[in-house]
Amino acid sequence: MFVTARARRAVHLRLSFAIHRGSILAMTRPIAPRTSAAPGRGYLDGHLLISMPAILEGPFARTVVYVCAHSAEGAMGITINKPAPQISFRSLLIQLGVIPDTDAIELPHSIEDMRVQRGGPVETGRGFVLHSADYFIDNATLPIDEHVSLTATLEILKAIANGNGPESALLALGYAGWSPGQLDSEIQANGWLHCPAVPDLVFDRNLDAKYDRALQLLGVDLGMLSSEAGHA
Repeated sequence: MFVTARARRAVHLRLSFAIHRGSILAMTRPIAPRTSAAPGRGYLDGHLLISMPAILEGPFARTVVYVCAHSAEGAMGITINKPAPQISFRSLLIQLGVIPDTDAIELPHSIEDMRVQRGGPVETGRGFVLHSADYFIDNATLPIDEHVSLTATLEILKAIANGNGPESALLALGYAGWSPGQLDSEIQANGWLHCPAVPDLVFDRNLDAKYDRALQLLGVDLGMLSSEAGHA
């Protein structure tokens, strides 16, 4: 039973990573450039969403989300500070057939401590790689801003495993999604703080420190912040 379940999950993940650029664009394409929107009124591509400390329970408690796309059609982002339970980066690569199932295989030292992250509650079997803009695959990579891109193919995992991938990367399963106007409403209701993302924070492997670091970008002292605070 365990073998069957594992095989089924491997097939699911393989199909999820083998999505085409059109599938990514269907979730992430903005319908207007960010410069056309006034600050605080949407179009937060490349920003961080930081959940308010008053949110003590649920999937978004102490959560930092990198916004991949935000438009009148809705929003999509990747949570960047929550580890995925019961799966390591190495085991995921084995399930996907990127590396062989053997103890002898050695991954590049730079990714030995890379953790699979829980990108959000939507489509948790689908994989996404947020990465630095120095890596690009034609018809597969979606640039989000000048520093960060999104790719969801097996090719990038193979490149990372071989030491030929982007300088910085994080792998997440699932994503956070909002229907039209939903994210704007949550921000107005003081559910989220937001600020421009800093690549060093996005790709920090110390997941436990990201929430406090994100608040520090806003000059916020966690101990003094109340649920009545507004957004940046």
